[in-house]
Amino acid sequence: MAAFDVVRAAHGELLVADLGRARAFYCDLLGFVETEATRDALYLRGYEDIVHHSLVLRRAAAPGCGHIAYRVAGPEDVEAAARWFAGQGCVVRRVAAGEEPGQGPAVRVQDPLGFPVEFYASMAPAERLLQRFDLHRGAVPLRLDHFNLHVPDAAVADRYYREGLGFRCAEYTDAGGEVWASWLHRKDNVHDVAVMNGPGPRLHHLGFTVGEPMSVIRACDVLAGAGREAAIERGPGRHGISNAFFLYLRDPDGNRIELFAGDYLTADPDMPPLRWSIDDPRRQTFWGHAAPSSWFDEAMLVESVDTGALLALQPPRLRDRPDFVT
Repeated sequence: MAAFDVVRAAHGELLVADLGRARAFYCDLLGFVETEATRDALYLRGYEDIVHHSLVLRRAAAPGCGHIAYRVAGPEDVEAAARWFAGQGCVVRRVAAGEEPGQGPAVRVQDPLGFPVEFYASMAPAERLLQRFDLHRGAVPLRLDHFNLHVPDAAVADRYYREGLGFRCAEYTDAGGEVWASWLHRKDNVHDVAVMNGPGPRLHHLGFTVGEPMSVIRACDVLAGAGREAAIERGPGRHGISNAFFLYLRDPDGNRIELFAGDYLTADPDMPPLRWSIDDPRRQTFWGHAAPSSWFDEAMLVESVDTGALLALQPPRLRDRPDFVT
C-alpha cells in the first residue's frame, strides 16, 4: 500500500525559447487546444481533457523539462505526498493554488530518481471538445498518456515506482536477468510512466494519446505539407511493447513528444508483466526496424526544484542500447 493515491499521469512542462514558435508547432500544426496564455507560458490541453491543461510550454533560456505532474485522489493525498517525500530526504516545495494557472494546491518534489515531480488533486474545469468535430485539427491530440524517463538504474526506478508509489508493471525489458526498462501504470492501460536505462535524470518524451492510427498519419501529412518533415524523428510504426501505433516528433527546441494510439487494457489485477529481451528488435518496433541513434542519445535535461538549474547527468549502470543499434 502506497502512502498516497496516485490517479494518473496528468501534465508535463517543457521549456521553449519562443512561445510564438511553440504555439505554431503545437497548436496550429498538431492541434493542441490553448486554454490560457501568460507572458511566460502557454497552457494547452487535448480534446478529451476536462481540465485546464495537460501540457505547459514555459519560456526559458534552454530547452528541457520544468516538471512532470501526477494527479492524486484528494487533498489529503497531496499532504501525504509531502510527508512521504520529506521522510525520504527529498526537496519538497509547496505550490500555492493558482501559482500554476488553473491548478489547486500542490507539492513539487525532487524525487529519489532526481526528477522534478508535482502532485496535485484539483484543477479548474475546461470544456471537453471530444465531439466538437468542427474544431478538430492536426493530429487531434486527446490527452496526456505517459512520461518516459531516462534513469541510470532502471531496476532501482522500477522498485521506487512499484514499492513506493504503488504502480503496477505491465511490461519490462530484460537484459541478462536485470531490468533494463519497465512500463508502469496507475490508470488501466499500459503505462503512466516508463523508466528506461540511460544517462539521467532526463525526460525522454511526453506521450499523448490520439484516437486512431490515421491520426498519426495525419500528423505526418500536416508536418510534411507545412515543410516541417524534419520534425519527424521516428515512425510511424507499431511498438511491440504496448502494441501502440506511434510517432516521435521533435519540437522547434528539440523537445520530444510521442503521438500514441491503440494500446490495451491492464485492469485485471492478476495480469502478469510481459517480459521482452533487450535483444529482441520487435520489442521497440514490432516490424523489426531499429530506432535511430538520436532516440537513445538525446533527451531533455530536468530542472532542480530549489534552484531552477538543469541537473547534471549520471551514467547508466547497464549498456544504454541493444547491441543491434549502433
